[in-house]
Amino acid sequence: MSNSSGAETPTQAAPDPAEILAYPQDRAPGCPFAPPPEVLGLITERPLSRVRIWDGSTPWLVTGYAELKSLMSDPRISVDDSQPGFPHWNEGMLDLVNHRAKSVFNTDGEEHSRFRRMMTKPFTVKRVDALRPAIQQITDDHIDAILAGPQPADLVEALALPVPSLVISEMLGVPYEDHEFFQQHATTGVSRYATKEESAKGRVGLARYLIDLIKAKMENPAEDMVTELAERVTAGEISMKEAAQIGTGVLIAGHETSANMIALGTLALLENPGQLALLRDTDDPKVVGGAVEELLRYLSIIQNGQRRVARADIEIGGQTIKAGEGVIIDLAPANWDPAQFPEPDKLDLTRPARMHVGFGFGPHQCVGQQLARVELQIVFKTLLRRIPTMRLAIPVEDVEFKHDKLAFGVYRLPVAW
Repeated sequence: MSNSSGAETPTQAAPDPAEILAYPQDRAPGCPFAPPPEVLGLITERPLSRVRIWDGSTPWLVTGYAELKSLMSDPRISVDDSQPGFPHWNEGMLDLVNHRAKSVFNTDGEEHSRFRRMMTKPFTVKRVDALRPAIQQITDDHIDAILAGPQPADLVEALALPVPSLVISEMLGVPYEDHEFFQQHATTGVSRYATKEESAKGRVGLARYLIDLIKAKMENPAEDMVTELAERVTAGEISMKEAAQIGTGVLIAGHETSANMIALGTLALLENPGQLALLRDTDDPKVVGGAVEELLRYLSIIQNGQRRVARADIEIGGQTIKAGEGVIIDLAPANWDPAQFPEPDKLDLTRPARMHVGFGFGPHQCVGQQLARVELQIVFKTLLRRIPTMRLAIPVEDVEFKHDKLAFGVYRLPVAW
């Protein structure tokens, strides 16, 4: 049997059921930027291993970089969460299967490509680059308010959440005055332990909101993504429910992930002052861009893995994933695989980290990754330039981390200067 590199490897014995790791694990106290130690230990020892999730099932966990890239580009691996054996995140996500419309997030092959084409236009490099002045202005306005306000300031509330929320609201055509509503409903849905009742509440609230907004755009079109979805509904290309599902997914992903990266990335820089100084003192856009790639690799905030199910038997890493078995592909340990990134526990902003898998890999990689890159480049550089003496206002041990969410981050980040 061969692994992803083509080399022969012996078939590993099945693990003792008592030794199967519970998944997901929390990151270790004192090491908030590293993947959980139990998962980290699997990267080189067992890049494919069984884990036990919330419902007692034992899907495969993929932690190796090479194995991740191989599987995420393999058409025999499916994101269709209605398939038997799919390893759902929680009870709420399992319940959602019966209510969720088809979209880019739960389809494969040509059907997935059709939905994806509907989303790519606003996120092209050209369109995103055209947004740089607006993102810069939004960032400066919020830093102005921070500098004019009291100390300490909570960087999450004052910068990390509002900047990406404003940007994605503008792109979609969602009124920003509604941001508290969609943030509340969105965060309910991405809780690691969400029940079916909690997920239903968030799902129904957001779906109704998006449907009302799509209908409004039909009457009063604008230059935004929801108007484009409304036009596709009118043309019969997609249903209203499918349009609402796409809009909801973009709304959640467009602010939740970037907001966590801004706050957690700032904390990582504050804890690595030499690297902070390197980013603060450069005027080279290539250095800033490279620094963002390394932060994306180092932090890997998606902490519950990419969920898949095998459609056919797959031999990889000395193991056979059988048809119908669940697969969890964990981006964080893959980004800390020493075979790909030497000394992965070291934050090195000069590292050539562009090949990280923080946005996933293959046909389902994040459609909004260019927007996320530009937001992070602008926010980190502007923040460090304008508040060069910024420091953490509480002991790092007192920072409350989001172990209970699908995206890792911090709840508050008090800073002073």
